[in-house]
Amino acid sequence: MTRPVLLLSSLHAGTQQELESTWQVHRYHEAADKPALLASLADTCEVVVTSGGRGCEAALMKALPKLKLVSCFGVGVDAIDLGHAKANGIAVTNTPDVLTDDVADLAVALMLASLRQVVAADRWVRDGSWVKRGGLPLTTAVAKRRVGIVGLGRIGQAIAQRCASFGTEIAYHGPNRKPVDWAYYADPVEMARWADVVIAACPGGAATKGIVSRAVLEALGPTGHFVNIARGSVVDQPAMVELLASGALGGAGLDVFDDEPNVPQALIDIPRVVLQPHHASGTHDTRTAMGRLTLDNVAAYFAGRPLLTQV
Repeated sequence: MTRPVLLLSSLHAGTQQELESTWQVHRYHEAADKPALLASLADTCEVVVTSGGRGCEAALMKALPKLKLVSCFGVGVDAIDLGHAKANGIAVTNTPDVLTDDVADLAVALMLASLRQVVAADRWVRDGSWVKRGGLPLTTAVAKRRVGIVGLGRIGQAIAQRCASFGTEIAYHGPNRKPVDWAYYADPVEMARWADVVIAACPGGAATKGIVSRAVLEALGPTGHFVNIARGSVVDQPAMVELLASGALGGAGLDVFDDEPNVPQALIDIPRVVLQPHHASGTHDTRTAMGRLTLDNVAAYFAGRPLLTQV
């Protein structure tokens, strides 16, 4: 008999198709009566598949007493109640490494777009301003900028390596020093005072909530730029919006927000802000690789083999 799997959110099309052709998949996100679906699976469902954005809350895990694995399509697991999972012997897997390059690439693209005002320049041509008003106002060079990175894990280090290739200076903030040559700041405010650009690349969750505070953004200042490819929760979003609108913060490139997909209109209205729809890993190559790792973890569990990744 095919083993039951509870799917909490839609996935990359190829991944979901293979998942559903291999296992008896129940789509929780489409169920009209979710409590009834959970009740029907209480005695049989050992595996939940979810996305990093959807996560898996303790209440749902409690409703599935046979649950042994939450396989997450994504590297971020801050939306999964890891404490409850660990306390109840539920393994949690994710998809690290395979999305590092794409996320780092987009972080650098957002930095370039913010400093050089690439999107505003595109509008300048399209709306006829080049003809009517002449050349675009001058922008900021990338070379010799000081880039401070919040979180120097896999993605943070990949960002740093890319930024260094543009001739920038690199520093980082995190809970611990890393065996790297870049400067370390124990205080993110001090790093922001030093930096021209701050890039958030840390995990989400309670430990990093608001780590890019008003004080950090004020220290970055009216010529500074902030880039976020981490989670919306890591920045004080109301303070960021206020400082950008007033000119107390120079610019921003943002892929993530507090209440996705709802983006504050104030951010949309600021031409110096470059916006993305949480799409840093959104390439065919990476989403396929993420899906493969998600599926392989499910298959490993059912076959009694060691999991490929475990949080």
